[in-house]
Amino acid sequence: MASSKRKFMIGCQQWLKALPFLIFGFVLMAMFILYPLIRNIYISFTDFNVIKNEVTEFVGAKNYLDLLKDRNYLIAFRNTLLYALVTVPGQMFFGLILACLVNSVRKGQTFFKVVCYLPVITSWVVVSLVFKYLFMSGKGGLINYALMQLHLIRQPIAWLQSEWTANVVLWLFGIWKGVGWVMIIYLAALQGVPSEVYEASEIDGAGAVRRFFSMTLPMVRNTTNYLLTVLTIGAFGAYIHVMMITEGAPLGTTNELMNYMYNTAFSTYNIGSAAAQAVLMGVIVLILTMIQRRVSQDQVN
Repeated sequence: MASSKRKFMIGCQQWLKALPFLIFGFVLMAMFILYPLIRNIYISFTDFNVIKNEVTEFVGAKNYLDLLKDRNYLIAFRNTLLYALVTVPGQMFFGLILACLVNSVRKGQTFFKVVCYLPVITSWVVVSLVFKYLFMSGKGGLINYALMQLHLIRQPIAWLQSEWTANVVLWLFGIWKGVGWVMIIYLAALQGVPSEVYEASEIDGAGAVRRFFSMTLPMVRNTTNYLLTVLTIGAFGAYIHVMMITEGAPLGTTNELMNYMYNTAFSTYNIGSAAAQAVLMGVIVLILTMIQRRVSQDQVN
């Protein structure tokens, strides 16, 4: 009993010593994270007048129920979910392949890492406009021109004027933009594996394909779980390239949650609904993160 009390007193003394260094961070977190979060949740249950900065009416769960009946919101949710389901595995697959290739290079490895990482550090706005030009309708778009020259299509494809082809363009952009970052993370994990492990497997007669599935994938499993969580969160935050490439066209069928929420807040000034969308998105991301974390723990155990 005396020992436990003594440990408790020592712990309190340590906290008191550290408190002067922590209090400023706590204050900033309360001002810029906790207060906006709590206020956003409160606004989501109200009809909020952004001009007067005041609550017009407390409407309860009406904003949430209206979203479930809003066809445009459901389309945005579907698009975001599909974007995550396509781009996250796509980035991880191509990122791992690139990491394995770069890791096998003995000379000029830095050059290849820089080349693969260039899309990540390039301006979102600039490359979005480049993609918009590449997939331009008619013969003026480079993709249409190349496909017609290769006799793969007879007529130009209206990539950005059709719901699903426009979404395909957004998916391709998402994979291309993020694969370099995934490659760097996987490469760091691969370079942490002793080379003796692969040398021993080669002596045992294991081929490249068998080594990849039996050794490489299990050894980067924790990295894969980390990337799965981070990339999924990032997919739900997709915004800039959607606005720059399609602007939600045609007729809002390429909207995703972030830009639909932005339009709700700053085009229709329905702040209550936008706040409800933000809360729902946060809850969805939290649930997905908890599921992925639980799966990761089960795999470790």
